Amino acid sequence: MVSYASRLDAIPPYLFGEISRLKAKYVAEGRDLIDFGIGDPDQPTPLPIIQALSEAAHDPSTHRYDETDYGVPEFTYAVAEWYKRRYGVDVNPEKGEVLLLIGSKEGLAHLAWAFLDPGDIALVPDPAYTVYRNNVAMAGGKPYVMPLLERNGFLPDLSAIPSDIAKQAKLLFVNYPNNPTAAVATREFFTDLVQFAKKNDIIICQDGAYSEVTYDGYKSPSLLETPGAMDVAVEINSLSKQFNMTGWRIGWAVGNAQVIEGLRKLKSNVDSKQFPAIARAAAYALKNLDGSPETLALYKRRRDILIDGLNNLGWNLAKTKATLYVWVPVPSGYTSVKFAETLLEKAGILVVPGIGYGEHGEGFVRFSLTVSGDVNGERVAEAIERIGKNVPINR
Repeated sequence: MVSYASRLDAIPPYLFGEISRLKAKYVAEGRDLIDFGIGDPDQPTPLPIIQALSEAAHDPSTHRYDETDYGVPEFTYAVAEWYKRRYGVDVNPEKGEVLLLIGSKEGLAHLAWAFLDPGDIALVPDPAYTVYRNNVAMAGGKPYVMPLLERNGFLPDLSAIPSDIAKQAKLLFVNYPNNPTAAVATREFFTDLVQFAKKNDIIICQDGAYSEVTYDGYKSPSLLETPGAMDVAVEINSLSKQFNMTGWRIGWAVGNAQVIEGLRKLKSNVDSKQFPAIARAAAYALKNLDGSPETLALYKRRRDILIDGLNNLGWNLAKTKATLYVWVPVPSGYTSVKFAETLLEKAGILVVPGIGYGEHGEGFVRFSLTVSGDVNGERVAEAIERIGKNVPINR
């Protein structure tokens, strides 16, 4: 009889695994599905990056282990140059302030394992990407929920955290621009956050995965622009969303050198970093390209069609400034799961129920703007038509 480690009991089934299984079942039945589920870019990686990978992969030196401490220097220096150019922030690879990650997800997970002992408190947002809470729990830590409420702009109310909890907490996760709510953080919030962390001796982890997926001229700030942030914080990001590279698994952590060192030490006993050719191609992208403007234009068109269409059906949604997502309140009489099931069964539309991101996600569903098979928004428009014709809505 196989017996799993008890730490696995601390985590629920992975949300997106369940969604993928549901999607596969629906498609296997031969039904036409419009998929607003997982936030995985549906456009290709820009060709120059693929060409850079091919060139690097033909260099035999990339076929061996990356034996550096922090990752291929060409990549870590490209990250530092990008931070200087994008934010005016200085991070120094020579001082251990930049670390290569195999995508941002593993860095977010390993941070909890590197800094939490059993019983330690970590402050986690809710609703949120489930990796934060689940890895705190698996590391033996105690997640303390910071509700993200609409009346607060989906920002955590730091003043509502009891002082004894704040003093015991070792780690705090935030994610702006935000998944799943699409909220953005103000510079004033980041200032308050840094002061809160300094006062209570807490490490901040800012997940900036959607920093470059922005619309209508909005530019998201970096937490590390905030005075004092380098004393208490790391920021994690990747090339996944800005360059359509989710499958490439390449990202970084930057910030406080002591925190980076703890993460590096743990990872040195877990992985051997990324294929160096991928790191070189990623460095090329950061140094030579400004994201994928064509992809952003397509996301914006889908966003506009979706939000305008839902508003014509009775919603009152503002245009989102950033991320791949639209966070939609469910109509009266529905739970998030019931509304998601109704959209699937009656309209052939896949969305993610908000409860999957935590208890404070109840009452919402998340639409992703990464709609496979959509060329110029026509599938989004079809989804609006299907909802209007087939789904009972009481607004």
